[in-house]
Amino acid sequence: MPIKVGIPRALLFYEYYSLWISFFEELGAEVIVSEKTNKEIIDIGVKNTVDEACLPVKVFHGHVMDLKNRVDYIFIPRIISLTEGEYICPKFCGLPEMIKYSIKDIPKFIDTTINFRKSKKNLNRTVMEIGSYITQDKKKIKRAFEIATEKYNNHRMLMETGLLPNDMLKKDFLGEVPQPSKKDKVLLLGHPYNIYDSYMSMEVIDKLRKHGLRVVTCDNLETDVIDEKAKTLNKKMFWSFGRKILGTTLHAIEDDGVCGIIYMACFGCGLDSVIAEIVERKVRRSSDKPFAMLSLDEHTGEAGINTRIEAFVDMIRWREDHEDNLSTYR
Repeated sequence: MPIKVGIPRALLFYEYYSLWISFFEELGAEVIVSEKTNKEIIDIGVKNTVDEACLPVKVFHGHVMDLKNRVDYIFIPRIISLTEGEYICPKFCGLPEMIKYSIKDIPKFIDTTINFRKSKKNLNRTVMEIGSYITQDKKKIKRAFEIATEKYNNHRMLMETGLLPNDMLKKDFLGEVPQPSKKDKVLLLGHPYNIYDSYMSMEVIDKLRKHGLRVVTCDNLETDVIDEKAKTLNKKMFWSFGRKILGTTLHAIEDDGVCGIIYMACFGCGLDSVIAEIVERKVRRSSDKPFAMLSLDEHTGEAGINTRIEAFVDMIRWREDHEDNLSTYR
């Protein structure tokens, strides 16, 4: 019987699922991904998490609960930094402990520390430690990671053509997604685990597409472009997601093809509270593009989100029909 490894469909899953799934499968493990986020998963996550946790962490707990009786290991790495000189949200560092002390009778964790803040010299050691849970064959682990990395790079290339993770995760995905007849692009900003989780985001991507808009995110932009724009900031942004969001925003302000910008924030997220404010100020001061802020928590109602989206789309269409191109605010 192959070892069963569970991967929660939450947090960084949408960024790295192609890498993680390929790696464990190449090692001979059976990978089991938790079900798509639904009301039951959110409710059980909220019930088994401390009140102070943000919604994405609560949802992660729900996905762990969905896996706990079906696998031998659950992949919950202790992530500190993914990029040199930068950090990721502190909650990722303590995630294994949060799960351990919140959920009873939990399977063993694959909780290897991932910390590339100073350099990626310890990448090989990190990979070997993760792979050792499945096999002690170092050559097999090395080869599995090479194959997984190639698949991840192909995944990133597809993203740069305009595809999004939730497009590629569909069972009927054939390599492309029909684009709306209109070429108007809307930039959707936010953490990937907020905007790509269809249930949490209340299908904001599909709703915008139904209005004939093309949705783009940070992941559709080349990394070099984001980095160059981020370097123009007055101070270095040392949060990885913050740098991506701000760099993408600065590019979108100068991109005539982007007709509007939406920031999807999560209530209780310290980083969102800072970055969203900076993004809005830069958009308001340096462009006349319509801007909307959508805030999520476990109590968010879909009707309110729908109303905001409809008003945002109406503003875009109104501006298209009026040559004066008046400001979107006061």
